[in-house]
Amino acid sequence: MIRDNQWVDVTPVPGAHIANFSDLMQILSNDEFISVEHRVLSQLARLRISTATFSTPSIRAAGKPFGPIKELITKEKPTVYRDFMLEEYFQYYKTKGARVESAFDYYRINK
Repeated sequence: MIRDNQWVDVTPVPGAHIANFSDLMQILSNDEFISVEHRVLSQLARLRISTATFSTPSIRAAGKPFGPIKELITKEKPTVYRDFMLEEYFQYYKTKGARVESAFDYYRINK
């Protein structure tokens, strides 16, 4: 993971399962789940299994606005991100090309 613009080594926990959430999940959860930039360095002395799972909303759901889940918004935790159409979300990343940057600031209400 990155902290202060530097890669940080994270000590593995034997038997642990790690789930890295996507930027979209962070937006939908109103910052309850945090997306992290990550990379993996292979250590040949240890067995490691990685599985990447990608999911996309159905075509029917893609025609509706996306944004923080309303049940997660309270007076104590107001909405962090604006609503948007999924097509707009994908278009943001398409315009970045190889310069992939998080969309958080683009969708954040109070920048």
